[in-house]
Amino acid sequence: MKKNGRRTPRKIPEVLSPEEQRRFLEQLQPTDTLIKLRNYAVLRLMLNTGLRISEMIGLQLKDVDWRSGSLKVRGKGDKERMLWLSAGDRQLLQDWLAHRPGKPQPQDPLFTDLDGRKPVCERWFRDLIYRVAREAGIVKRISPHTLRHTFATDLLRSTKNLFLVSKALGHANLTTTQIYLHLVDGEMEDALKNLRNGG
Repeated sequence: MKKNGRRTPRKIPEVLSPEEQRRFLEQLQPTDTLIKLRNYAVLRLMLNTGLRISEMIGLQLKDVDWRSGSLKVRGKGDKERMLWLSAGDRQLLQDWLAHRPGKPQPQDPLFTDLDGRKPVCERWFRDLIYRVAREAGIVKRISPHTLRHTFATDLLRSTKNLFLVSKALGHANLTTTQIYLHLVDGEMEDALKNLRNGG
């Protein structure tokens, strides 16, 4: 973003710690009702794939390859990218589809209302995140993008590969992804402090 011809620094995004993620998802367990099952599946998918809210809403059943675990995502500008689901996430989605009313067709939305007719909407998702975060005792300001930022930070910490993170997020430019480097500065601090101390 530019202001008066100069690029203004981007604000470092808020993310959920591993402990906060655990408490966040725990609010919907056990998944013993249809609404809990759907909501848990949505939130876990967002945390594990870094989808934008519009990408999640736009997912169709045909976008999931159940055999390979691949997920076709249509991002900004209708650009497509492939992500992969863990075995646990695939099973969770299959559980949701098995209990969802009606007989879903390939072109149907992956996530719908509890009648299985209408796709979920952005306002519903924002409300869900706010409510679950509050119930989990998380005082940070949470938004749908917080889950995306959390995914990106966790993936960067795990892989140390900024290009891979950029590709997973569907960023057109690697510089957009560099904001996440600031979120792992604490790890660099520890590494440098312990470099000559046998750490």
